[in-house]
Amino acid sequence: MSSPLRFDRAHTDDLMTFLAASPSPYHAVANAAARLAEAGFRQVEETAAWDGSAGGKYVLRGGAIVAWYVPEGAEAHTPFRIAGAHTDSPNLRVKPLPDTGAHGWRQIAVEVYGGTLLNTWLDRDLGLAGRISLRDGTHRLVNIDRALLRVPQLAVHLDRSANTEGLKLDRQKHMQPIWGLGDVEEGDLIRFVAEEAGVDAEDVTGWDLMPHAIEPPSYLGRDRELVAGPRMDNLLSVHAATAALAAVAGLPDADIPYIPVFAAFDHEENGSQSDTGADGPLLGSVLERSVFARGGTYEDRARAFAGTVCLSSDTGHAVHPNYAERHDPTHHPVANGGPILKVNVNMRYATDGSGRAVFAAACEKAGVPWQSFVSNNAMPCGTTIGPITAARHGIQTVDIGVAILSMHSARELCGADDPYLLANALTAFLAG
Repeated sequence: MSSPLRFDRAHTDDLMTFLAASPSPYHAVANAAARLAEAGFRQVEETAAWDGSAGGKYVLRGGAIVAWYVPEGAEAHTPFRIAGAHTDSPNLRVKPLPDTGAHGWRQIAVEVYGGTLLNTWLDRDLGLAGRISLRDGTHRLVNIDRALLRVPQLAVHLDRSANTEGLKLDRQKHMQPIWGLGDVEEGDLIRFVAEEAGVDAEDVTGWDLMPHAIEPPSYLGRDRELVAGPRMDNLLSVHAATAALAAVAGLPDADIPYIPVFAAFDHEENGSQSDTGADGPLLGSVLERSVFARGGTYEDRARAFAGTVCLSSDTGHAVHPNYAERHDPTHHPVANGGPILKVNVNMRYATDGSGRAVFAAACEKAGVPWQSFVSNNAMPCGTTIGPITAARHGIQTVDIGVAILSMHSARELCGADDPYLLANALTAFLAG
């Protein structure tokens, strides 16, 4: 089923550019910040005093970003409209002692991050990206975007049961990538990464590095109505929310009744419990400081939070044609059917009836079709930053997203129209 709205693919083309340029949460945050800077936003440091001036501002912390736009004349108790997302994706992460190997093969020691589909990392050409921390306290982004690593699968001749009994992978033994031949040399990987980054290896005192599939995103299908690419969960939402906030900031201030906010957190895939995760204090601190910088009191803060709504945007499950029985029989979200409203009465998603009405109004305003998602009662339900945001900050939160296939794969699949439809819905929501 295709969306009744047809358009050129400029937004989806730009999404694919964003995905390719964002192989780590740190790159995603830097790219989102650069786009907001082009729209007139300016970075503020958490260690500096903030002023209450109008305009767009953003805070960066590791793999997280919080950005907001204060319209001229906004009062201290003006509520916020928040588009929330996360920057991390399930993958492999380089260990503190990365140099390993056996039997003449040089390998990289990695740890499995989040609930990744392990088999999707096999026999892929992998690059290496992330950040390195230097002795002077600064950080440097690194993106080695060429065929450097590979996790080789065992040949079928040596595992005759792989196609009959299923592939069995040991997370420790079978997922270590190879990157060459020869003896293992301690410090070899970091020396190589430092050289690629143009710094002295002796100055590198820490690293957060991760392999990534180097195959670029692409349109798929006879009519190019699908998009395949990495890290759609959840950079698709990060890209849409960035575009939405920039669009709202371009409206006349008199037409913006709320303070629109974009918040993208790290570590959602492993519970959000970090200083850059949704279960940390970052969002609350930024919102409170914004209120106080405009001369507000705790009473103003309480009033602003009471009127605030957050759309937690994360990918969800499209009905799978080969496994339809795994889905709820009456809720079958389809690609290009518009964004989905995610509901779970046990509050794995934060949506309730009131939140449904907020989302429906935004989609109606934007002229965007939307769908409902609920899990099969016999299947466990995933979760998002939504319930965490609602509980931690006491603000109304609604879980939404785009329906995809192959979630948590190294390469995921969505409808080519849906990213554009999501961005339009988020724009209408942030604009009030």
